[in-house]
Order: sequence, then C-alpha cells, then structure tokens
Amino acid sequence: MTRRLLFSYLGLALLVLAGLEIPLGVIYARAEVSRASQIVERDASMLAEVTEENIERGNLDALPDVIGDYATRTGGRVVVTDRTGIVLADSRTQAGTGTDLSGEPDIARALRNEPTVVAGDDVLSATMPGASGTTIRGALRLTYPMAEVTARVHRIWGALALAGASILAGVALVAFTLARWITRPLRTLEAATAQLADGHLANPPDTSTGPPELRRLAASFTHTATRLQHLLEAQHAFASEASHQLKTPLTALRLRLENFEPYLDPRAHGSLEESVGEVERLGRMVQGLLALARLENAATTAEPVDLDAVLTERAAMWEPLAAEQHVAVSITGVPAGRVWAIPGALEQIIDNLVANALRVSPPGTTIALARTPGAELHIVDQGPGMSASDRERAFDRFWRASDTHHDGTGLGLPIVRHLVHASGGEITLHDAPGGGLDARVHLRPMVGGRSRTGNGTSRSAQARRRQHADHGA
Repeated sequence: MTRRLLFSYLGLALLVLAGLEIPLGVIYARAEVSRASQIVERDASMLAEVTEENIERGNLDALPDVIGDYATRTGGRVVVTDRTGIVLADSRTQAGTGTDLSGEPDIARALRNEPTVVAGDDVLSATMPGASGTTIRGALRLTYPMAEVTARVHRIWGALALAGASILAGVALVAFTLARWITRPLRTLEAATAQLADGHLANPPDTSTGPPELRRLAASFTHTATRLQHLLEAQHAFASEASHQLKTPLTALRLRLENFEPYLDPRAHGSLEESVGEVERLGRMVQGLLALARLENAATTAEPVDLDAVLTERAAMWEPLAAEQHVAVSITGVPAGRVWAIPGALEQIIDNLVANALRVSPPGTTIALARTPGAELHIVDQGPGMSASDRERAFDRFWRASDTHHDGTGLGLPIVRHLVHASGGEITLHDAPGGGLDARVHLRPMVGGRSRTGNGTSRSAQARRRQHADHGA
C-alpha cells in the first residue's frame, strides 16, 4: 500500500507540474521566437536605411563594410540589391554580387515597398525595402540562424525539467514519509491478523501512530481479537472438560439400564435393548460433537504427508474388519506422493470414509481406494449409493438419509469435510460407475516432493492415538 500511495502522490504531482510547466515552456518558446523576429526586423529596417543612403549617394563601395561589420557581430547574413533586384553586396560571399534576385518573392515584395518577416525552422528572415518615401532604391534581406534561439529554448526546457525533477524528488520524500505514517497501523494490523489466524495474538496492532481513523480501527481490532481469544479459550476449555463430564453419567446410565434386565418382564427386554442402544448412540454423538469442536478450535498448519504410505497403512488396518463382512479393500492407481494435510487429518479422513463405505457394502463387494493424477483420492463402494438431494445434504451435521438402517450420528462426513478444508483440499460425493458412492478427496500435491514411507508412517501412528478420542461418528 505504501508503494501505491507513493505512486498516487507522484502521479498527482506530475500532472500538476505537466499542467504548469508545459504551457510555460510553450509560451516561453513562442515569446523567444517573437522577440528574435522583432530584433531581426528592427535591425533589417536600420540597415535598409543606411544602405539606401549609400545607394542614393552612389557610395556602393561602403556597402560591404557596413553589412560585413553587422554580420560579424551578430552571425547573421545580409544581402543588398538595387531597385531591379541585382545583388550589390553579400556579407557571406562576394561571388554573389551581380546575381538577379528579383524573381524571389520576398525581394519582389520589398521592391514594391512591402516588408517581409518570416520565422522558419532553421532561420529568421526579414526583407525590407530601401526607400525614401515612395522612391525605391533597393532592398535588404537579413537572415538570422535559429540555432541560438533554439538553444535558448532548449535551455529553458532543461531548466523547467530540472525544476520539475527537484520538485518531484521533494514530493517523493514527503509522500514516502506520509505513506509510511499512514500505512504503519495497517502493517501492524496485517501482522496481528496473521497471528490471530494462527490462534494467538502476541503483538497487538499499533494504536499510537497513523491517522485517527486507522488508530480507531486498530483499537477496535484489538478489542475484538481479545474477546474472540477469550471465547475460543472458553469454548476449548468447555470441549476439554465436557468430554470428561459427559462420559461418566452416560456410562452410568447405560450400566443402570443393563442392570434392570433381570428384573424386567421378558416382553420389555426389546425396549431395554433399544434404550441401551440409544444411550450408546448418544455417547457416540457427544464424542463426535466434542471431536468436531476440538477440530474447529485447533489452529493447525498443513504439512507434507506421504499419501501412499498412509493409504497402505489404513487399508491394512481395515482389511480384517472388512473381511468379517466378506468385503474386500483394494488400492489402485499410480502412487500420488506427498500432499499437504494437517497432522493426523489424512488418517481420519480415510478411516471415516472407509467406515461409511463398509456400513453400506453388501457381502462379496469391494471398497476401492483409488488414486488418480493430481493428488485426488477416490473411496468407492458398491452399496446402494445416494440420490442427488441426499449428496447435497450429506455434509450437514446430524443429517442421515431417511432410508438409513445404521446407528450413525451424522457427524462423520462433517468432520471429514472440516479436515479436508483445513488441509486446503476439497471433498465431493458422486455416483460410482455401476452403482454405489464415489467420495472424491482432492488434496494439494507437494510440488517436487517425493514419497517417503517413514514420514507418513510415524505421523499415522500419532494420528491413531488421537483417533480413539476423536473418531466417534
């Protein structure tokens, strides 16, 4: 922002200088040309009077000295003709004497007693008649090179450019100081925002410098961030404490219900089993909510994880469980290498999706863990699948399909989506070819990374310990 403010100040100053200096330079250039034209016209008139007197007296030998002395002092060229247009004297060369110039327009007009002043690109020219009253005795042409006039114009343009550059340098210095002063609260606010995004505000934004509006903004941000930190800490504390406070009464309730069994009529045993099942489901739901709350409160950073190693390990863990239901688990596709994921997330994502697939997979089918180019993982089952409307609502908390026959809590897919998004990826549900559901998890590949089994395995071991506490959906 400092650079943009600096450029805006310099751009405005440049426009103002251009609006002032360009017209000033043009006016000066025109005035300089006009002044030079007036001087040449005046000198030509004076020389025409002198040469006319010499022609009238017949003193033609004095003409070269008169015009030569002027030409030497001024650098101009003087040509004198008689009344017929024949050159009597030329200050540049005597070889031109006797040349007939009566056919040239300016000489012809001067012989008709009409003076001519022309300002060209290279020379200034003034042609005056040598006359006494109406009697024309000759003509005089004075030409003056524009080089000196042009040099003076260039000098003034250079002076204007130097003045403009000096002004711009001063404006740049003042603008840079002002921009730094204005943006200092914004820079500290940006740093504080990044710290808050990481979960802890160590350095609050500066509220002592900058414009009053930005100081008030920094103060409001600090107040809001402080309250937000307190709320997050309170929520985190609640999630930690509630996990312990709720487990005990739910476990006690389940045991008390089971203890009723010997004293109940056999006809009530079915209701008792349903009640125990609902208590167990409530316990799993509480665990899922607490796990989701901990995930949302945690401010973690994605790290490189070996997708192939984690996938192999999780498949090996699920194969015995799937075999009990006569369901196979296979890994297909080319190795994907390392991807970005928050620690422990990839294991939980795979476990939740495989668990959901295993619940709906009929015996004799296969759950495919397919890898495709671009670090995309497919968990494909051969179950009944889901309708388009069900797939749109599948990530809503506590939602379960109307035709579901299992005791899930409706929190597994929301947890998976949160883990995928926190890792910078995306998850979608699609119909699988031939029936079933295809859960597609697109992760960010680590560019230039290589697969290292050891890294993924060690991280998986850490995630398994967390999974027992978090995986309840």
